[in-house]
Amino acid sequence: MQQSHTFNEEERKELLGLARKAIKSKFEGKNITEKNTNPKFEEKRGVFVTLTKGGELRGCIGNIMPVKTIYDGVMDNAVNAAFNDPRFPPLTEEELGEVKIEISILTKPVRSTIEKVKKGDGVIIEYDGRSATFLPQVWEDLPEKEDFMSHLCMKAGLDADHWKKRPLDVETYSVESFEE
Repeated sequence: MQQSHTFNEEERKELLGLARKAIKSKFEGKNITEKNTNPKFEEKRGVFVTLTKGGELRGCIGNIMPVKTIYDGVMDNAVNAAFNDPRFPPLTEEELGEVKIEISILTKPVRSTIEKVKKGDGVIIEYDGRSATFLPQVWEDLPEKEDFMSHLCMKAGLDADHWKKRPLDVETYSVESFEE
């Protein structure tokens, strides 16, 4: 489910710069006032922004479904990853220089099954109102399908072996990701 690159190096740098600028502007109590000039950034897509510090996760927020333009999604999710990820305290201004930003632009999710899930897929599971997703990058830390699916179930608040015992609604997607 690999996708070809949609964004060139210059566009990737622009989006990464936009994410960093959005976080910096929040510290300064300002809003970004410049408007998007790239028509490619006006497409509505799922977008995640991940922050890492010293190689460890420091925040990750995104939209799976294409509800915002790429431009707005990058800005909003950068700020939310920095300040509103409930797993972490808000980013401090001192940390900003130590944080690395990664952006993931998602394809639209498609229905799938546990059996069809393969390494490299982004996966969404849902059962009885509980849901969770792992970006494809999570396979780097959980390369075995059994571990990947068990951790995804736990993220959704389900038993680790839930995926083996009960049917889940499953969707998969791919991403184009790039980082500073």
